[in-house]
Amino acid sequence: MSRLLCLIVLSLGLMQTATADENNDRMSAYLTQKFGLAKEKAQKISDAVQSAASKYSLPPALLLAIISIESRFKEKAKGANGATGLMQVVPGAHRGMLRNVKDLTEPTTNIEVGSAILYGYMRSANGDMNAALKSYGGSQAYAKKVSLRVEDFADVAGAQNIASHAGAQTSMCEADRCPTPDNWADAFTIPAGNAAVALPGASPAMLH
Repeated sequence: MSRLLCLIVLSLGLMQTATADENNDRMSAYLTQKFGLAKEKAQKISDAVQSAASKYSLPPALLLAIISIESRFKEKAKGANGATGLMQVVPGAHRGMLRNVKDLTEPTTNIEVGSAILYGYMRSANGDMNAALKSYGGSQAYAKKVSLRVEDFADVAGAQNIASHAGAQTSMCEADRCPTPDNWADAFTIPAGNAAVALPGASPAMLH
């Protein structure tokens, strides 16, 4: 009986891996076609998005939507207040998270940090993704723009429930029940549940 159970668990694991690989391939191909990314770069971004999405319980399509709005997948992109990389992370607003980060323009690192920031905002908002997006981008208009853009990536990123629509008060999880990723504190030397601590006086628009 135990052997049969092990075989079932193994089969399920292989099926999930195959599905993830298919999603990655589809996502990578879409980024190459739609945004003109080189195949290797598209694959790296796809892998990073899937990894961060799994770690922080965020839909991959949501992360892709944010990246497309923030940088149009240009890893060296620079913006206001020193915003850097794919997800336009503002180093000055998140110094505690960046102690071990050497290159914020590196795609995997940038997506990891940006996702951690968004996750922190979501926890602070009791799981309300709409409120989290407002904090990340600084306005309700930004949250609405991301919600609409998500639809562009829904098919290529795999079917997942996007818990944010314009004007909706949607709760993804209870504040004390949001899944806490392994190594949360170790990853960027910040305590759990305190991911998005901004500098005193920082405006919402410069918090990501």
